Amino acid sequence: MTENHGNEHLGTYLRDHLSGASFGVELAQRIAESNRGTSFGEPLSRIAAEIEADREELVSLMEALDVNRDVIKESLAWAGEKVARLKLNNRLAGYSPLSRMEEIEALMLGVSGKLALWRVLIQVREQYLPLATADLPQLAERAEVQRVLLEDMRMKAGAAAFDAAAPAEALVS
Repeated sequence: MTENHGNEHLGTYLRDHLSGASFGVELAQRIAESNRGTSFGEPLSRIAAEIEADREELVSLMEALDVNRDVIKESLAWAGEKVARLKLNNRLAGYSPLSRMEEIEALMLGVSGKLALWRVLIQVREQYLPLATADLPQLAERAEVQRVLLEDMRMKAGAAAFDAAAPAEALVS
């Protein structure tokens, strides 16, 4: 693989992750809003703000590398998040305990993908990102903290969704 191909592949990789980040920002903001007033609300609001900040870090990194954005991919990701809202949750309308668990799980999967992005960028930094100013290790650490917190919330939401003994509102931040 030549450096030119490497740069081309890196650009595609970053554009793909930006599309995922666009989906993730929309999802995180919606989940935080849906859980306002619960013990899930504050941590989800904080994570939503961090996910938005991480997306902006990715945009800045792409700009520094002169990687063009793919408006079509980003638009499809935005629309995909809207379509994902239509899935059945055993209720005709409204938010259910199953909705909470599945949405937190989806967000956790997205954060895991973001963690993978930061880790691979750390690995190729010397060759492809020597002038980039993003603190990639700090971004990876923040993603790992988000992933662990979301996993804790997912387990509590799952217990509530499936009528297990542990109440969903017993979230420990």
